[in-house]
Amino acid sequence: MRHLKALESADLSETITSVLSRAPVIPVLTLERLEDAAPLAEALVRGGLPVLEVTLRTACAIDAIAAMRAALPDALIGAGTVTSAAQFAQCRAVGAHFAVTPGLTQEILQAARDSRLPLLPGIMTPSELISARAAGFRACKLFPAQQAGGIGMLKALAGPFPDHFFCPTGGITAANAREFLALPNVPCVGGSWLAPADAMRSRDWTFIENLARDAAALGL
Repeated sequence: MRHLKALESADLSETITSVLSRAPVIPVLTLERLEDAAPLAEALVRGGLPVLEVTLRTACAIDAIAAMRAALPDALIGAGTVTSAAQFAQCRAVGAHFAVTPGLTQEILQAARDSRLPLLPGIMTPSELISARAAGFRACKLFPAQQAGGIGMLKALAGPFPDHFFCPTGGITAANAREFLALPNVPCVGGSWLAPADAMRSRDWTFIENLARDAAALGL
């Protein structure tokens, strides 16, 4: 994707760039039922979104990642809301392609290195961003994006950090995603609107596929 062409240094974020460049939207998914994992992933990928993030917020999340990997070997299935070293090991064991964290600590950094999972760390403030850059990252998740200042924050960060890229997540919707994607430091956004609760309850995979198709078109 056009925003990532400037990212050339061989640093810790180098391996996450292929994830961020695959599609304009990364669905952020919280699954309550393991049996929904494969059909949900298939619907999203059919709609044109080949990168999925499964949050580790439910009991079936790790198994859901494994089920998605088995059903869609060509998709990139990552783990979100990773907050401990043990979770990195679990994600690696089931074949997760990458990890996303809400923040960055020394424990998380070491666990990511040990697991060799590409990491998209979350930041919210300039100080946190400076720490992430000192650890070698040139791409981060701005989280929670709207509460952190949204569009205005991303524009402000572009001044002192012109070579840094962000995947804003938190408060991103179908209505405002295009505005975020128009920023030169935003190659993609993370969004939970791709799997609305009503559609998940009724297993309306066609509806979800159509949402994914609309989201994929945001990158055109």
